[in-house]
Amino acid sequence: MTTREVIDKIVDCALNKRAQDIKILDLTKVTSITDYFVICTADSKPQVKAICQEIEEQLLNENIRVWHIEGLTNLHWVLMDYVDLVVHIFLPEVRDFYSLERLWGDAEIIEIDENDNISELLMKNSF
Repeated sequence: MTTREVIDKIVDCALNKRAQDIKILDLTKVTSITDYFVICTADSKPQVKAICQEIEEQLLNENIRVWHIEGLTNLHWVLMDYVDLVVHIFLPEVRDFYSLERLWGDAEIIEIDENDNISELLMKNSF
């Protein structure tokens, strides 16, 4: 799978579990630590866990394994590291506090709406 297809799959999984305020940050011109962030918000700890599990399971079905997961103990902020892309699943107050979008303000940011065609949106934004 291409990175675009993996991002598409991750966004689909997040939307299936009712994640909110999904954004993709293109970090390719900003840093070398990773290429993309996928950031989303969940309303509760069980929802954080459900989104994380859905992403992990669906990508495993495509033979894509997560390299590292952090935050499963407290479920306030779960980070899923797939090396060239990192998924961040936040509770609202934690996302507001850390404000990754502001911290990485030089990155191109794509906001996802549940009605968007993710593949088309990613193609338009050169992913």
